[in-house]
Parts: sequence; C-alpha cells; structure tokens
Amino acid sequence: MNILFIGDVMGRAGRDMVRKHLPRLIAEEAIDLTVANGENAAGRAGITPAVVRELREAGVDVITLGDHAWDQKDLIPAIDTLDRLLRPANYPDAPGRGGLVVPTRAGVRVGVLNLLGRVFLPVQLECPFRTADRWIEELEREADAILVDFHAEATSEKVAMGWYLDGRAAAVLGTHTHVQTADERILPNGTAYITDAGMTGPSDGVIGIDRDKIIERFLTQMPVSFAT
Repeated sequence: MNILFIGDVMGRAGRDMVRKHLPRLIAEEAIDLTVANGENAAGRAGITPAVVRELREAGVDVITLGDHAWDQKDLIPAIDTLDRLLRPANYPDAPGRGGLVVPTRAGVRVGVLNLLGRVFLPVQLECPFRTADRWIEELEREADAILVDFHAEATSEKVAMGWYLDGRAAAVLGTHTHVQTADERILPNGTAYITDAGMTGPSDGVIGIDRDKIIERFLTQMPVSFAT
C-alpha cells in the first residue's frame, strides 16, 4: 500500500501544483491514498468549501487542517457537510470531525487523525496526547492502519508525539513550519516519523508568503498585508 502525504498546501500556487502533478503521481507511483494538509490552501490562511472541492477533484482523498482552521468564516457552517475534511481533534467543542476511516484503492482501511500542538500556539486546546489515545482506540476498531497529521510548532512536541505513538500509528507526520526536516525515520516499533513534511507552494518567498512583504514587516515592525 502506498500513501502520499502532501505538506501544507499554500495558496493558489500550492493548489496549482496539486492540480498539475497529483494525477500523474497517483498513476506513476500507484498511490492508494492521498492526504494533504490544506490549512493555508485558501490564500494566506484557512480553507473554503470551494477550495476543499478543488483539492478533492484534483485527487486528494483526505484534507487535514491546523491552527488556521477557522480563518475562513464560511467554512464553519459548511464543515459538517464536507465528509473528507478534518479539523484538529483536540479542539474542545467545535463543528466538524477530527478523524475518520477511509478505504484505499488497495482495499485497506486507513484511519486518519488530525491533531494540533499546544506549545507556542495561541489556541486553547485539549491535550493532543490524551486526545490521540481516545481517537486511536476508536479508529483501530475499523482501521487496518492509522496515519496522524500532527500540526505543531515545537519540534520537541512533535518528536514526543512520534515516540508516544510508536507502534500504535503507522505514521506520525508533522506539519505547520513549511520547512521540510531531514529526520525521517522508522521508529523501533514500526511507526514512520518526520518532524515536518514541508510545504507545497512557491519556493522563492518566505514560507509561502511574498518575500518583500515579509522583509518589510521585519524592517518596520508595522502590520503588513501578506500575499502569497
């Protein structure tokens, strides 16, 4: 079974890359399931129902989110109608769902779980580790394998989650920083791990944002409207 995980899809450039390359990758690499983090897919932050549909039509099977989950307000009333979209499971009381089980093209049932870290992020969340315990117990009743997108800022928190879920999840994949790390490995009990899967978007900006705007912000310390 081949699972393709796509790091943070950043704005229109990221969506264009997914549309252009994903169908070919699915065919050439015999991809059975594609999961993509889409929390920045609608411009600079958030996602809209229209963008969810766009990514799904391009071949993404499951879309995960993160700390920008609610930045596009028209998502909130629609999220319960978008069956392959996940928001972080450790939001204490929010619409939508944090995990699901989907059949792959190979006939294997994969559980996908979306979690959000608490270190250095300005959100009030339930413990992602204890949330993982509850969800994995539920997902493994139906799933043959479980994949976790842990959207978090701190490397230490992500590494700890990898060790915590070693042997219980098939893969723990970090997102959020938009910079791919070089620590991909298989942990002792079989869990595939990477601290950050990186970004799908423009390489000549600053983590997906127009570099001139970011530099202006650093130079002046004044609010600047970011553009992708």
